[in-house]
Amino acid sequence: MNVDTAELAKFSELAHRWWDVNSEFRPLHQINPLRLDWINNLSSIKGKAVLDVGCGGGILSDAMARAGATVTGIDLATKSLKVAQLHALETQTPNVNYREVSAEALAAEAPAQFDVVTCMEMLEHVPDPASIVKACAALVKPGGWVFFSTLNRNPKSFLFAIVGAEYVLNLLPKGTHEFAKFIKPSELAAHCRTAGLTLNATKGLQYNPITRRYWLDANTSVNYMIATQRTL
Repeated sequence: MNVDTAELAKFSELAHRWWDVNSEFRPLHQINPLRLDWINNLSSIKGKAVLDVGCGGGILSDAMARAGATVTGIDLATKSLKVAQLHALETQTPNVNYREVSAEALAAEAPAQFDVVTCMEMLEHVPDPASIVKACAALVKPGGWVFFSTLNRNPKSFLFAIVGAEYVLNLLPKGTHEFAKFIKPSELAAHCRTAGLTLNATKGLQYNPITRRYWLDANTSVNYMIATQRTL
């Protein structure tokens, strides 16, 4: 399968902390409203069938379900999925379910079944990101939206996302990211075109370490998101 066992082990060790807003996952909790609003503004998810690829502990999946979508979250990290399922039960989150299955396997099982597909902060953790992009394209209905987020690969992103975030500010555990796996926007756009996805919008994510505030803008030099649609 298209999976890095070391990456799975790394996130499994932290699984019990997914929903602790002051833990290593604090940045995900802080950026979640920003990315949810961006997705929802481009493609309203209320009443839609949504797939969250690489859902982890369910932070985005849960939020999309509460926004009115019927959500399926998939991941290959067993412990993280159990945390997501438990959180959904404890908080009675409606219309969300989780499965331990790869994007490629689900694409073969249920092609063109979803109105919207999200794949956030996941591509930089797998051996073959192009395979994930292809699977996401196969899973979405014709005309449906697919959203990705990842990290740019350049000296600035190394300084900010690894040195700054992991070693100076301690926003993330050391070793969370591997610079060689970062993906330039041009590379991700090429993967999308090959998979039959049309690039519609991009957005950068910024952080101020003094105010501890995140915001979205046009600067995609470090963290960025892209919105695509499946070609009819």
